[in-house]
Amino acid sequence: MAPPVLTSVVPNSGPAAGTNPVTLNGSQFTGATAVTFGSAAALSYTVTSPSTITATVPPGTGTVNVTVRTPAGLSNTVAYTYAPAPSLTTIAPSQGPTSGGTSVVLTGTGLTGATAVTFGSTPATSYTVNSATQITAVAPSGTGAVAVPATTVGGTSGPVFFYYLNAPSLVSVSPTQGPTSGGTSVVLTGAGLTGATAVTFGSTPATSYTVNSATQITAVTPPGTGSVGCTVTGPGGTSNAVIYAYVGAPTLTALSPAQGPTDAGATVTLTGTGLTTTFAVRFGTAPAAFSVLSDTTATAIAPAGPAGSVAVSVTTSGGTSNSLAYQRVAPPAI
Repeated sequence: MAPPVLTSVVPNSGPAAGTNPVTLNGSQFTGATAVTFGSAAALSYTVTSPSTITATVPPGTGTVNVTVRTPAGLSNTVAYTYAPAPSLTTIAPSQGPTSGGTSVVLTGTGLTGATAVTFGSTPATSYTVNSATQITAVAPSGTGAVAVPATTVGGTSGPVFFYYLNAPSLVSVSPTQGPTSGGTSVVLTGAGLTGATAVTFGSTPATSYTVNSATQITAVTPPGTGSVGCTVTGPGGTSNAVIYAYVGAPTLTALSPAQGPTDAGATVTLTGTGLTTTFAVRFGTAPAAFSVLSDTTATAIAPAGPAGSVAVSVTTSGGTSNSLAYQRVAPPAI
């Protein structure tokens, strides 16, 4: 009778803890009396046919020789490798939006040949084994804090943790408008604003911003035109938009009448453009009471002042207008 012949062990690697099943392929296995992995006997084995044996691997380390013994003698050897158990030490970044899609780098040891990376109970959208110490994975959608382990033929690692964050939300921006030149300080109110990484007006980043709290950000508007959506981006994603309007500077084209007495009380009609949001009318540096009649017309009560020419201007959310001359005329001397 010929001794047994081994051709392969499938799979030919497994965890150092053993207890995993393998299939030995070859011939002349009938009546096998021993199956060994290095110097350790298989935990159990069954001769399923003259050409196959199923065996349970004992614990071990490194690469060992597998043999089969029958009454006819000892087989040749085939190699079986005990793979070290993987371990993970860090995940970066460690947080991202509930919608998933965050690319993370897992760092550890024994990661070669990883067969799975999971976020909680959900497989990673994709992953790439960069080296024995690094895997790049894409987070699936999820919520809350989840354990992230990696699995190889050597077993499953202990986890690192990934935190799913909700996207920030905005309720208001105040003031809601300002000049096209930018430079307006606005307050954004909402929720989940901690850790904001960007504030934009339309497609333009804020000139600067400060996160005051989880519910408030102060930002300085960049230059712009028209009405734009203002958003906040954080680790959890990008917020809804609140509308901010860029307003053009007002212009003055006429004063009627263009002259009046030195004492207060004369009504002057101001004609121009962009007057709707007027919040100040000045005769020189003196404020005047006023009423806005339309975007092109306002009336003002001229304050008292010395005889002579004084510059009249209007200030709106869009800035301060050009000036027109108003002539104060002294009363006749008696």
